[in-house]
Amino acid sequence: MMSFRMSVLALARRFARNNRATTAVEFALVAPVFFGLLFAIMEIALLFFAGQVLETGVQDSARLILTGQAQNGSFTKDQFKTDLCNRVSLMFKCDGLYVDVESYSSFSNVAITSPIVNKTFVDTTQYNPGNAGDIVVVRAFYQWPLYVTGLGLNIANLSGSKRLLTATAAFRNEPY
Repeated sequence: MMSFRMSVLALARRFARNNRATTAVEFALVAPVFFGLLFAIMEIALLFFAGQVLETGVQDSARLILTGQAQNGSFTKDQFKTDLCNRVSLMFKCDGLYVDVESYSSFSNVAITSPIVNKTFVDTTQYNPGNAGDIVVVRAFYQWPLYVTGLGLNIANLSGSKRLLTATAAFRNEPY
């Protein structure tokens, strides 16, 4: 019995002194957290980039309404959406893009409501580019899929692990 106890102690001492696999064990403990954080950073960066692409596309397409080109060209909602889609097609699928164009007589009459109800996107979009001198609010929406939510980062504001990206342009139409 004493020799078995001695051999177990000797084996334990030998194991304690051997540190050849220490780095591998430490990496195995730290790697999931490291890669989770790395993927979360990449997803947030991609989300911000996509939001900026959508903002730029809305600003550029809204200029068609601002200058009266859309009104004089008798643009329909689909034609305006196609113009926006051509500007943002690098990051977005056109069938998931929603465009809302509303006109108002003054800035005090502008009423913007959230399209999210109980974590669901409600499509109440319209197309009313207004006339010369009208106040116009152009908004675009896209339901961006999120992938890192299972690792503890959940920035979804829609069900199904999606985040609603919104871009807005507000302006007074030029006299055209």
